[in-house]
Amino acid sequence: MKNAKDVTIYDVAKALNLSPSTVSRGLKDHPHIHKETKKKIWAAAKSMGYQQNKFASSLRKRRTETIGVVVPKLNSYFMATVISGVEKITNKLGYGLIISQSQESGKQEISCVSTLFDSRVDGMLISLAFDTKNLDHFNRLFNKDIPVVFFDRVADCKGCMSVVIDNYKAGYEATTHLIQQGCKKIIHLGGNLLRNVYSERFRGYKQALHDNGIEFNQKLVFICDLTGQSGREIMKKVFKTDLQPDGVFAANDTSAVAAILEIQEAGFRVPDDIAVVGFNNEPVSQVIHPNLTTLDYPAREIGEIAATVLIEKINNLQSISYSTIVLKHSLIIRQSSLRKN
Repeated sequence: MKNAKDVTIYDVAKALNLSPSTVSRGLKDHPHIHKETKKKIWAAAKSMGYQQNKFASSLRKRRTETIGVVVPKLNSYFMATVISGVEKITNKLGYGLIISQSQESGKQEISCVSTLFDSRVDGMLISLAFDTKNLDHFNRLFNKDIPVVFFDRVADCKGCMSVVIDNYKAGYEATTHLIQQGCKKIIHLGGNLLRNVYSERFRGYKQALHDNGIEFNQKLVFICDLTGQSGREIMKKVFKTDLQPDGVFAANDTSAVAAILEIQEAGFRVPDDIAVVGFNNEPVSQVIHPNLTTLDYPAREIGEIAATVLIEKINNLQSISYSTIVLKHSLIIRQSSLRKN
């Protein structure tokens, strides 16, 4: 059985006794078409089953009006909130969105970028995977003048635009706060130092120790995947040694919460024996007892700004100078770190 013939603007025009150009402009909400005429056009198109041919339209414009997004994983509150911010802007400006996950794999990231490139997206938003070591897979985009905006986990490359917070300053503030609460043996639960977010938080941690006259001890630094399981396993190992920490600065809230649970199960008190600070201000930070001190990361704003500057770049390649946009963070102090009133 053959499929029914697709309804075209010519069919809608014939049914309404209007010119095809009037119907076309009416469907595009052109300001020169009378409001009542637009209503008739839209009503007729809907009732007749008219579907806009976006493929043909994109061929004419040489654009798909679609943005590609590559993220490490979608199963975090932070990344879901970033995507929500991106969608707010793309919906407002009439762009579609294709979201792809690298699953923290540089190899999978290459595949994601290739698939989005072949889908002819007009631009890409990228947050790098844990183990991405070089940026060669982005050369296809750069060579075709396809705009790229990195966010959160960004790349240090010529001609790249990035949206971040000052992770060094945030790590410095978190560690300084613990020191001000009397902590001197502070564990750092960090992520892969290939990524800017984790290397900068670690650098801030080290500098805060130095500025407060506390000797850096490599044995107190644990680099992991920052999952709940790794957070708990590391603290279990710590309690089998003679390290005797009095503070923990974790590079995300998931590992910080896991650390609190393991500390409590080991019979220690938070914050009296061991104070804890996390990062990202996720909802779990206010569920755990005691509530978790953490760094507020403006995820939705990052998504909105990254999408906005990308679309501005798409619409006028020559108008935007590539740069780094640094958004404001804040230390949210709660009970998990307050050893002093």
